[in-house]
Amino acid sequence: MQHLVPAHVRSQPGTRSPVPADRPAVDAEALAVLHRAARALMAGLPELGERLVDLLVAREPAYRAAMEADAESVRDEVRRSLRLNVGSLIQPGELREAAHRCSWAIGRARAERGLPLDALLRAFRLGGGMIWQELVDETTRRHPSDARLLVHVAADVWNFVDDHCAVAADAYRQTERELMWRRENRLRLMTAALLDGTARIADLPATAAALGLPEQGRYAVVLARLPSGRAFTDVRGQVHLSGLRVLWYRDRDRDSEGSYGIVLLGDRPHDGEQPGHGHDGGLPGAGHGPGSAAAAEAGRDGAESRGGEHPGTRGPEVDAGEIARRLTAPPVARVGVSPVVEGLAAIGDARRLADTALRACPRVGGTIVLEEHLPAALVVSAPALGAALSERVLGPLLRLDPSDRDIMLDTLTVWLACDGSAQRAASRLYCHRNTVLNRLRRCEQLTGRSLTRPADVVELSLALAAHSLLDP
Repeated sequence: MQHLVPAHVRSQPGTRSPVPADRPAVDAEALAVLHRAARALMAGLPELGERLVDLLVAREPAYRAAMEADAESVRDEVRRSLRLNVGSLIQPGELREAAHRCSWAIGRARAERGLPLDALLRAFRLGGGMIWQELVDETTRRHPSDARLLVHVAADVWNFVDDHCAVAADAYRQTERELMWRRENRLRLMTAALLDGTARIADLPATAAALGLPEQGRYAVVLARLPSGRAFTDVRGQVHLSGLRVLWYRDRDRDSEGSYGIVLLGDRPHDGEQPGHGHDGGLPGAGHGPGSAAAAEAGRDGAESRGGEHPGTRGPEVDAGEIARRLTAPPVARVGVSPVVEGLAAIGDARRLADTALRACPRVGGTIVLEEHLPAALVVSAPALGAALSERVLGPLLRLDPSDRDIMLDTLTVWLACDGSAQRAASRLYCHRNTVLNRLRRCEQLTGRSLTRPADVVELSLALAAHSLLDP
């Protein structure tokens, strides 16, 4: 068998051009030889297709698996590709676009079926090599003296093969991006439905499997937000929960942008399971490509082991307060932590409680665990009533001159924070104890509330919370 396969020739993308009409006479003669051999090949395409399929199965494990899964689709692709590509060597003007569409369709179909891109490109080059060798063998067998002329069209043939490899690769990558977006969007929608509380009970098993979360696990929701105007491009880079698995969801649809984290605290073993042998609570891994939410986008905080305990498995139960202790965030970040809930079906309730916890968070930043700040949560849950309480109780103080007002409010706030100790309040305020007592007496006179009457102290405390959390 005579071999006239040249060294592989690659043209830069976009530089290939049709064969010029004024090619030298020897090139025109070579093209005539090429067309004659290609027409002879057309008659034997079925047998050539079967040989190419056998070659792919022998050399490419990915195609071996594809044949086992759907042999007819692989054979059909090979037959269509050979017919159009050999035909376009003869009639490039009529069949070039059809051959390109065929290569594009193959690239798209193989991406959808998960065939590796390198296997797809090797298949195209194996097919190109087989066609070239058949052209050489046909010419050598029937017109031996013309075989030398094929050297003059070798670069054109291999550029032709490269061109179709590029078309198939472009289709593959575009399809891969589309599939990734679809899968990540599906995971994002699933996560949004959990947080909104609109996920159907019947869909929870599929949601749990897709997100890699146990349906009956213990969860809490955190809501993290930075001041407006500050970049918050990726909460995973700024807010971390050591030793816990978090599924992050960036919310752009609400009044103020923030990121929710669904925190997995542990599994509930099913009937007959031993603790720690159910779901492992892991989040999707490589997805972060098409299957992740990754993807998700959808984003994910990496889990870290702590104290030998596998994160996300049943072990010592973590409460909401422990979440706050494990959390690290920028000082200006405002973070709300919901109570612990049972199961994915309760994530929507936890999200609403995390919203309330964030509203109870000071503007300067900090982390609020809802269960530890229930009075403030009550105030922000009914802002109109809270504002009315603030005006009714603190109105006389609020109408003082700003400097005087701030001194009185600060003194009252610090005294309450010091459990009613004037001495400790004076230490924090850098003044004498008697100064604190004098200011407190003035507060009593202006508000008409007594700091020795528990009911009045409750009113003052709630009114101060409403003033600090609700006023612009």
